[in-house]
Amino acid sequence: EVQLQASGGGLVQPGESLRLSCTTSGFPFKEYAMSWLRRAPGKGLELLATSYFGDVTTYADSVKGRFFVSRDDAKKTLYLQMNNLKSEDTAVYYCAKGGPNGSRGQGTQVTVSS
Repeated sequence: EVQLQASGGGLVQPGESLRLSCTTSGFPFKEYAMSWLRRAPGKGLELLATSYFGDVTTYADSVKGRFFVSRDDAKKTLYLQMNNLKSEDTAVYYCAKGGPNGSRGQGTQVTVSS
């Protein structure tokens, strides 16, 4: 059974940083591209980044230069380092197996507010 669980969210002030983790099981993690997505209040699902093979990662313009994806294939874990957070980054964050339409687990809430 494919399982993904995002964690590490919380309440932070504008300009602060957070690192999210996505632990996985049930599929050969190192053989898959992995994505981070988010859903802000009242908005649709937004693709933030996709980590491909060979350390190639693509980012949405909204987070480029502030968010960084890394992965630990041995731990089957995906990470999202979020820097210089803004109020518009408030959302529930999800990780997905493969691209944006892949399996997603429970998300983690990130709230950016002063």
